[in-house]
Parts: sequence; structure tokens; C-alpha cells
Amino acid sequence: MAGNADMVSFIEARLAEEEQVAWDAGGASWRCPADVPGEVHDRTSGIAFTVRGAGFDRHIALQDPARTLARIETSRVLLGEYVEVADRDADRPDDDFASGRAVGLGFAVRQLAAEYAWHPGYKAKWLPRFIR
Repeated sequence: MAGNADMVSFIEARLAEEEQVAWDAGGASWRCPADVPGEVHDRTSGIAFTVRGAGFDRHIALQDPARTLARIETSRVLLGEYVEVADRDADRPDDDFASGRAVGLGFAVRQLAAEYAWHPGYKAKWLPRFIR
């Protein structure tokens, strides 16, 4: 995994940052009561915040801390699977299951990294590979 360790560390650091933000925001689900458009409520039914404009409240509520924490956990599971076979991740896989698994997981992990392409630590060499 030596060649991909920096990519895995980069993703782990971004996930940890997002996780902290989600916990700082309460770590619980938000919701939008139908009778009060523009309000986003926390798990205690308190108003977490209000927004103006149709659709913003529902969009923001779908990005709630609980959903973010669940996404982070699934991303970490994927990373863990990749770490097991990352040393076999290559531009052209061998004709065996382990090599194909490594390349497939590598593609998925590069997609995770690409979510953070805006970050100054992102490296272009992590762009997903496309094989024909």
C-alpha cells in the first residue's frame, strides 16, 4: 500500500474533520416540520436554524449530522477493505480475484478522494483510473 498510503491518510483526515463538524452540530437527525416551512428542527424539536427560500430547508435537513456520521462510517468500512489489498492496486490488474478486487476498491477509494478535490492537500495522481 506504500504508494497509496498518502491517499488513504488524506481521506481519513477529511472524514475525521467532517465527523467533528457533525458532532459539533449535535450528531442527531434534523427534520423539517411541514407546518413551519423554512425551519430545521433538531431531535428535541427545537429550532436548529431557519432558512429562507423554498427547498433549502429540506436540502439542509437531508445533510443532517446523523446522516453525515452514517456516511462517514460506510466510507471507513470501504477504506478498511481497500487497505487490505491496496498493495495489489495497479493500472492493469492481474488475472486473479485479489488483483481485480484491489483495482475495483481502488477505483471506489479514488472516488472518495475526488469528493475532496477542492482541498489543497488533494493530489491529481489520485484521480480515478479508467480502464478499457
